[in-house]
Amino acid sequence: MVNYPQLIILGTFAGLTIFLGLPIAVLRVSSRVKGFLNAFAIGILIFLIVDVLSHAWQSTVDAAVGAFAGNVPIRSAVLDLLAMFGGLAVGLLGLTLYGRRYMKGASNAPPVVTGASSGKRRHELRLLQQVNSYRLSMMIAIGIGAHNLSEGLAIGQSYASGAIGLALVLIIGFAAHNATEGFGIAAPLTRLSKRPSNRFLLLVGLVGGGPTFIGTLLGSLWVSPFAYVFFLSTAGGALVYVTMLMFIAGRRQAAYSVLMFGFFLGLTAGFITDLIVTLSGA
Repeated sequence: MVNYPQLIILGTFAGLTIFLGLPIAVLRVSSRVKGFLNAFAIGILIFLIVDVLSHAWQSTVDAAVGAFAGNVPIRSAVLDLLAMFGGLAVGLLGLTLYGRRYMKGASNAPPVVTGASSGKRRHELRLLQQVNSYRLSMMIAIGIGAHNLSEGLAIGQSYASGAIGLALVLIIGFAAHNATEGFGIAAPLTRLSKRPSNRFLLLVGLVGGGPTFIGTLLGSLWVSPFAYVFFLSTAGGALVYVTMLMFIAGRRQAAYSVLMFGFFLGLTAGFITDLIVTLSGA
C-alpha cells in the first residue's frame, strides 16, 4: 500500500530544490563572471545530457539484446527504439522549430536609424535581448522539466515496488541535482540589465522542478518502459538544443580559458551529485 501523503512530500522536496539555484539570476556581477557562471551551467547540462541519454540507450539496448536472444518480444524492442529516436526528435527538432518561430524574430536587430532615433534603437535592442533571455531560460526549464519527469517516474516506481530505501536515496540524489539545475535555468537571466521578476522565477522553477513531483505520482501508478525511454530521450534532445544556445551566447562574455574552466567545474558538480545515487548500488 502506497503512503501517498509521504510520497507527495518526498516528491515535492526532490523537485523544488531547483529554487536553490535560481537566486543567481538576481546577482549583479561583471560580464566575465556572468560568462563563467554560464559556462558552469553548461557543464551541468552536458553532464545531464550524458546521464539521461545513456540511461535511455541502455534500456533500449537491453530490450534489443533480449529480443535477439528470444527472451523479449520483438515488438518491445522495436517500441523502445521508436521511443529513443522519437524522443530525440521531439526534444531536439521540436525546440528547433520553436526557436525558428519564436526566437528568430526576437534575435533580429531592428533597421538601422540615424539621428535622434539612435537612443530609441538602443532601447529596442535592450528589450530584444531581454526577450531572448527570458525565452532561452524558459526553454532550458522545459528541457530540464522533461528530464525531471523521468527522474520522478524512477522515484515513484521504486517507492511503489517496495524499495523504499532506494527511493529515498534517489530523492536525495535528484534533489541535489535539481539544486544545480537551477543554475542552468538562471544563467541566461544574468545578462539582463533589470533583475527578473519573482513571478517569472517562480514560473520557470515550477516548469523545471514541478515535473519531478508529477512523475513521482505517475510512477507510483503506472510503469511503462516505453514512456521511460521516451521521456529520457526527449529530455536529452531538449538539453542538447539549449546547451548549444547557451554556448553561443556565453562565448561572447568571457575568454576561452574561463569557459573551459567553467565547463570543467559544471561537469564535476554533476558527477559529484550523481555519486549519491551511484553509492546506493542502483
